[in-house]
Amino acid sequence: MRQILRASIHEEPRGAVAIARHYIRDLIYGANDGLITTFAVVAAVSGGALSTRTVLIVGMANLLADGLSMGVGNYLSIRSHESALTAEGRPEEEASPARHGIATFLAFVVAGAMPLLPYAAGASMSLGLALSLTLTFAILFAVGAMRALVTVSRWWSAGAEMLLLGAVVAVAAYISGAVVSSLLGGAV
Repeated sequence: MRQILRASIHEEPRGAVAIARHYIRDLIYGANDGLITTFAVVAAVSGGALSTRTVLIVGMANLLADGLSMGVGNYLSIRSHESALTAEGRPEEEASPARHGIATFLAFVVAGAMPLLPYAAGASMSLGLALSLTLTFAILFAVGAMRALVTVSRWWSAGAEMLLLGAVVAVAAYISGAVVSSLLGGAV
C-alpha cells in the first residue's frame, strides 16, 4: 500500500473535556447499541420464555461478537472516509481510527453488560427482566444526560431522548420474542 502524504486538520484532544468531545460519537454509539442490543436479547429470550442460562449465554456472545463488530465497523468507516478524502485531495480529519474503534467497543461492552447483571446475580427470569429493564432504562437516561457535560444539550432532554428511543426498541424486542415463541408452539 502506498503512503500518500497530505495535510491534516486533525487536532489531538488534550484534557478530559476535549477527549470526551472528540470521542463522543463513539462512546454514545457504542453505549447506546450495547445497552439496547443486549437488552433486546434479554427481552426476546424472556418474551420467548427461555431460561436464565440462555439469557447469559446469548447475552455474553452478543457482547463479544456485536461489540467487536461495532468497533471494527467504526474503524473501517473512518478509514473509508479518510480514503475518500484522500481521493478528493482533501486534508485528513482523523489520524487515529483504531482509537475510535476501541472506544466504540469498550463503550459497547461496558454499557451492554448492565442488562445482564441481574441474571448474573442469580435473579429469576421475571425478576431479572424487571431489574434489567429498570437498569437499562436508568443507564440509557444517564448516558444521554451525560452528553450535556460536553455538548450544548440540556441534560434532561438528552437523557429523555436516549431513554425514549431505547424504550421503543426494548418493547419491539420483547414482542418479537413472544411472537416467535408463540409461532413455534410455546417455550423452547
